[in-house]
Amino acid sequence: MRQPGDRVRSRFQLVALCAAVVAAAACAAVPLPDAGPGEPNQPAVPGGGATGAADGSLDGTDTVEEFEQDIAGAEALADEYWSQRFAGFGASFEPIGQAIAYQRDGELSCGDQLIPSNNAVYCLTSGSEFIAYDANWAFDVFQTVGDSFLFYLIGHEYAHGIQVRLDLEYRFSIQRELAADCLAGAYLGDSVRDGTLQLDDGDLEEFQRGLATVADDPDQPWFEEGSHGTADQRIAAFFNGYDRSLAGCDLT
Repeated sequence: MRQPGDRVRSRFQLVALCAAVVAAAACAAVPLPDAGPGEPNQPAVPGGGATGAADGSLDGTDTVEEFEQDIAGAEALADEYWSQRFAGFGASFEPIGQAIAYQRDGELSCGDQLIPSNNAVYCLTSGSEFIAYDANWAFDVFQTVGDSFLFYLIGHEYAHGIQVRLDLEYRFSIQRELAADCLAGAYLGDSVRDGTLQLDDGDLEEFQRGLATVADDPDQPWFEEGSHGTADQRIAAFFNGYDRSLAGCDLT
C-alpha cells in the first residue's frame, strides 16, 4: 500500500499471522470525564523481538523506516480524510493530532488507566486526546501481515475519535468496535477511489488477515464488555465501509 510518491516495495507471499496478538487489541479507552490526562512519552522505536514468519518470508515491509513512514502516512491520511468529510457536512473539525508509540506494559497511561502491551487504543481524557500503539506488537504484525495493517490500525482508532465528535452512543462495546471497523473501511476505500492511496497486490487480503488477528475468540460472548467481534464480523463491517463508504456505516 502506498501513497502517491512512495517508492514501490517488493512483495512476497503472505505469511502466517503473528501468534502473540491479544483479542483486545484495537480498542477504545475513554476514561470518565474527571480522569486526569496521561503523560505520553516520546515516540518509541520498535525493535528487539520483531520477527517474520517461521520460513523467514516477509511481504517486503520489514524495516523500521518503512514502519514509521507508514504510521505517519496513515495518520496524515486520516487527518485529511476526516477534515474533508466534516467540511462537506459544513462542520468544523479538529484532528486527533498524534499517534504515540510505547513499548512496555503500563509505560503509557490514559488518565488513570495503564495501557497494556500488545494493544492500540484511542484515548480521550479531560486534557488530552491521542492514539497509542505498542510499537513492538504493531511492528511484528506489520512484518508478518503487511503494511496495510497499519493503515487499518490507525484508521480504526481514529474512528473512535470520530464517534466522539459525532456524539455516537452504543449500548454494547461490540457495536462501537464494529462501527469503528466500518469507518476505517470507509476512510481507506474512499482514499483508494479518489487516488490518494494506491493498493498493491495482496493488500485486500492483508486487510482480512489483519482483522483476523484482532478478532475475538469464537467462544467469547458478544455482549461481554470489551468484545470487538469475530473475524467474520470484523471483516464484514470493514468491507461494508470499504465498498459503500460512509453510507455503509450507521452514523445515527
